[in-house]
Amino acid sequence: MKEVEISREPIELYKILKFEGIASSGAEAKLMISNGKVVVNGNVETRKRNKIKSGDIIECGQYKLHIKVKLV
Repeated sequence: MKEVEISREPIELYKILKFEGIASSGAEAKLMISNGKVVVNGNVETRKRNKIKSGDIIECGQYKLHIKVKLV
């Protein structure tokens, strides 16, 4: 599982998929989400703008991400 640090929370789900290289663009990330290919905290997530916060776990294909806020 990869640890992903975000500088602020919440952040939209599709942005994490794009920034982590799981999707090549925001449009592709949104399509993956709407097609039910993304799981957040064990549940299929179809809301593209779902707000992700520290502690959430995102799964998509072989990728598994644990989200945490970067402490400054």
